[in-house]
Amino acid sequence: MIWDDTGFLVSKNKYSENSLIAEIYTQNHGKVTGIIFGGTSRKIKNYLQIGNKLYVNYNSKSDNKIGYFKLEIDKALSPMYFDDKKKLSCILSAMNLIKILTADSQKNIKIFDSIQYFFDLLESEIWIQKYIFWELELFKNLGYDLELNDLVEKKIVNDELKYFTKSSSIKKNIPSFLIDKNEITSDLQILLHGLKIVGDYLDKTILRPNNMSHPLNRTQFINILK
Repeated sequence: MIWDDTGFLVSKNKYSENSLIAEIYTQNHGKVTGIIFGGTSRKIKNYLQIGNKLYVNYNSKSDNKIGYFKLEIDKALSPMYFDDKKKLSCILSAMNLIKILTADSQKNIKIFDSIQYFFDLLESEIWIQKYIFWELELFKNLGYDLELNDLVEKKIVNDELKYFTKSSSIKKNIPSFLIDKNEITSDLQILLHGLKIVGDYLDKTILRPNNMSHPLNRTQFINILK
């Protein structure tokens, strides 16, 4: 089996002294695992940064055996943020979610397009808020749609409109920007609360039923924001 495609590098691990095992989310073949021979060499290791967009040539003797990649750089996206710890950590968090939540060899053009959009949102002044909605859209594209509008009730508290969960025995305050998509906030504490709400949903609905732990990269990203 031989094919060519484009894709984003979502993970890499050392395989031998000179080689790597990588996972690449491709446009036409979904997430694919393969060996990169010579992946630790100076010639190519510099563009094997998580998140970079690559031209991919994949070769495998059969569907049951791991194949190998030949790669060329398409767009060096991650190096643009080497001096920005917050955005670099966000890249690692986003790519790790793609890695752990998507199935192997299942094409999903919405997921591929969402990765391309992810790098666009990093250029926004409100990139953290947009990233929170990016996570929610990723979950939706995987079949887990959090319809917050159906789960909250409105209350006026100190002359201010607040949103709370309807059914929970412990009433949780929901940041209003998650309900009113036109609202823009730069308040870090509100954004962190939004990330926690989305993280709780991720844990309860997706990770725990599949015996998975909360991804370390996402936790590290949130800690860097604090």
